[in-house]
Amino acid sequence: MFPKRRDELMESESANLRGAEAGGCILAIMAKAVRPGAVKTRLAACLSPDAVAGLCRCFLEDTIALAQSLDGVAAAIMCPAADAEELRRAVNGKMQVVAQDGIGLAAALESVFRSFSSQGRSRIIAFNSDTPHLPAAALRQAFDALRSCDVVVGPTHDGGYYLVGATAAHPGLFAASAMGTASALDMLRLRARELGLKVRAVDEFYDIDVPADLTRLAAELRLAPERAPRTAAWLRERELAAAQSHSGTGQA
Repeated sequence: MFPKRRDELMESESANLRGAEAGGCILAIMAKAVRPGAVKTRLAACLSPDAVAGLCRCFLEDTIALAQSLDGVAAAIMCPAADAEELRRAVNGKMQVVAQDGIGLAAALESVFRSFSSQGRSRIIAFNSDTPHLPAAALRQAFDALRSCDVVVGPTHDGGYYLVGATAAHPGLFAASAMGTASALDMLRLRARELGLKVRAVDEFYDIDVPADLTRLAAELRLAPERAPRTAAWLRERELAAAQSHSGTGQA
């Protein structure tokens, strides 16, 4: 089968986006094109660049499947402008891919809420692509929270957040200097207060940044691989390969 032309892809993306009514709900996956050495660099302590890229492809595939499992919620990808065409080819028209304005995560988040609120979406959630094992119930909880607040946030254990949602665009909500730091969540709450916005938090969760996170994820997916099946299969194959390599040395 030949790949779709760009105009066909964009038409398919638009149809998919229009197809989800959901009272204006949309889940925007924050993603980058998966290239060795350019994604999840802190995992280099335990994986090669090619292995990290393979793992991140599984993360993205599982995250897309998670997003599309939510009834009545449209799904899209927000990404750096330079990555948009590659990601459009990767998803093959399954969802809309939107190029962010500006550079960096703060600019990407600003783009999410500006872009989708202008399309008439009234409950918008931006969700990272390295939490493929998040229960779908957590996303539904976040959308429900937006019925009674201006901003919803999903905290991580390291001072950041794995999702953030809002009912409209709020210029100035995101501080570029705090992104990726232990003060990201505190800064978000501070800016929300300064803007007079009501904030609610959903349950804390963890994303995959460092080797310890990956070890935790592997242990959880051994027990419940259905939470992120592509990621679980990748990790299982890696463990089997490591075990075979170890036994080949003659060690017990």
